[in-house]
Amino acid sequence: MNTLLKCTNSSVIQAAQALLSGDLVAFPTETVYGLGVDALNENAVSRLYSVKNRPKNHPLIVHISSINSLDKWARDIPEFAIQLAENFWPGPMTLVLPRTNLAKNFITGSQDCVGVRVPDQEFTISLLREFESLGGFGVAAPSANRFGKLSPTSASDVVEELGEYLADEDLILDGGICRVGLESTIIDCRQDIPRILRPGAITENMIKEVICGQLASDEVTDNIRVSGLLNAHYSPKAKVFLTGIPTEGEGFIASKGIKTPQGAIRLATPDNNIQFAQLLYSSLRLADKMNLKKVFVVPPTGDGLSAAINDRLTKAAAG
Repeated sequence: MNTLLKCTNSSVIQAAQALLSGDLVAFPTETVYGLGVDALNENAVSRLYSVKNRPKNHPLIVHISSINSLDKWARDIPEFAIQLAENFWPGPMTLVLPRTNLAKNFITGSQDCVGVRVPDQEFTISLLREFESLGGFGVAAPSANRFGKLSPTSASDVVEELGEYLADEDLILDGGICRVGLESTIIDCRQDIPRILRPGAITENMIKEVICGQLASDEVTDNIRVSGLLNAHYSPKAKVFLTGIPTEGEGFIASKGIKTPQGAIRLATPDNNIQFAQLLYSSLRLADKMNLKKVFVVPPTGDGLSAAINDRLTKAAAG
């Protein structure tokens, strides 16, 4: 059985050594839990793909401890990307940039670009720094779930998702509940103008304020592969509906102030969009634990974070 550890200074050191030894380590970030490996260890990366049942051409995001390590992984970095990193790292933002020779095909899905981010979670930053002090350069980490399923927002979610697939040497670090609850915003920085590939907590308006300009169209036309672009993703076992009214014994998720239809099972009542994002995956997991067949969701409205929530809901409904 893989080892579940509370996030402490000693467990962080143990986890960094495990990564350097080629083991898998699940760890908390501010967004969701990640499943990490040494980004330079091809055998470890291969096992990560196997554990997740992830297509080998689907690239991984490299996690680093600070902006100071960005140029180890990326080249031809435009000024606007530096501005974004300086403003939003550590934070829920991934930058896609032309890769250096350090980023191998087994990380990038054989693409000429790499996704990099600095997570905003105290113990994970400590883990990355410790790993780098031991000679590591970065940790490749997708979400700690089976491919296409709900991302985990707690250590117990990781155990539930991956426990049977992990080895005795692998570790799961328990850092509590993720405070954002949705995966990072992914921004394509390969051209003269940035483009949002996957919406997240770093919103379009936040990006525009930093770069003092417009973003390129978010319509992806160049066949780039990054996490979260598939039409069906983030899916529970239950069928998700974004229209219609639940009947007796069916699940219901809606913001506070929206009444629960008679006989429906209320799974979450978020006060605002921030809470909606935090609760979304855990409430869909609850539906599966209750063996519900259908879950009806009233999508949130407004600007900013609602775009990310509705992106995940649309893909969950298509799954």
